[in-house]
Amino acid sequence: MGLTLRPDVEAAMRTVPRELFTPGIPVGRAYENKTIITKQLPTGENISSVSAPYLIAEMLGQAAEALSSLEGRDVLEIGSGGYNAALLRELVGPSGSVVTVDIDREITDRASACLNAAGYDDVTVVCADAEHPIVEGRRYDLIIVTVGAWDIPPAWRDQLTDDGVLVVPLRMYGTTRSWALRRSGDRLTSVSHRLCGFVAMQGDGANATRYIDLAEGVHLRLDEGEQIDQASLQGILDQPRAEAWAGVSLPPRTALSDLDTWLAIRQGKQNVLLSAQDAAITAGLVAPGWQHGSPATLAGRTFAYRSELRWTDKHFDLGSYAHGPDAQAAAERMVGQMRTWVDAGCPAPSLDVLPATTPDADLPAGAVLDKRHSRLVLSFTNR
Repeated sequence: MGLTLRPDVEAAMRTVPRELFTPGIPVGRAYENKTIITKQLPTGENISSVSAPYLIAEMLGQAAEALSSLEGRDVLEIGSGGYNAALLRELVGPSGSVVTVDIDREITDRASACLNAAGYDDVTVVCADAEHPIVEGRRYDLIIVTVGAWDIPPAWRDQLTDDGVLVVPLRMYGTTRSWALRRSGDRLTSVSHRLCGFVAMQGDGANATRYIDLAEGVHLRLDEGEQIDQASLQGILDQPRAEAWAGVSLPPRTALSDLDTWLAIRQGKQNVLLSAQDAAITAGLVAPGWQHGSPATLAGRTFAYRSELRWTDKHFDLGSYAHGPDAQAAAERMVGQMRTWVDAGCPAPSLDVLPATTPDADLPAGAVLDKRHSRLVLSFTNR
């Protein structure tokens, strides 16, 4: 994948025997650059895993970069599988400490057994709901979350040291990024982010994603409390499709996840997320830019979304497809926002997290997304 590792992270990953944390899995598969699922619900939902090595390395790298080094640090890991805790134990060294917590007793028992088998019996394993403080009054230089979170509870900020760092896969507008956030008083400010995916948070911090079906295998994902009349959407994809193109030429490594966040913010209350199964795309019902979550708008009976890319040689153009009585105008509006992003230099998002009680006048400049515990403020800066 072309990932460049920090020397300390690489040394830790070469030291910790990953196969001891994936019992029952062949050694060759244990070291593949893929996630290994370790627990599923009867419904098929994944609730515990050993993350892919590249993702673990990226998040550990975020943490180490934000703190300059993890040597001697006190670390709390939220979401336990054992392997990541062992890597953290290597990184903090003899003068540091690692506490790993999970809400599921079966998972913490398994993590303890794997850690002991690998010789990391000095990692503290706790079974608890990490939405709340783990040890009252205890603070950590680093809190690293290895489950997907929809919000940041006060306990995470309050358990950090004054300039401590939280690394968390945070879901906004249906997209999850691993944010490295540094504490300053009651504010957390981003220092880096990476696109990622994780099993969802359980317990008091859980927040279920809602879906509305547009057609067989085509869904709208509602992640921020959107209210939609499903009956009004019946047959909307049967209407003629309009399209518009931005007329740009972008290289393959363009960060389209940054564009999607840009669109979500600027589309405001009309914003939704389109996801589609392979069969629906093959049948031509929709052609999204990313099948697992393309930004879309819904205004009355008109639906528009970021479309598949149009390639010319080794560069691509951005487009929008739309259905409904105002389809052409809706597609062109979305494309106009895409052009604005490109003209601005394809900026990346930055994030500030403040308590939910923060008055508007005390917020930094940016677009505000209110969650249960937090006010998230997103702004964009050139690379």
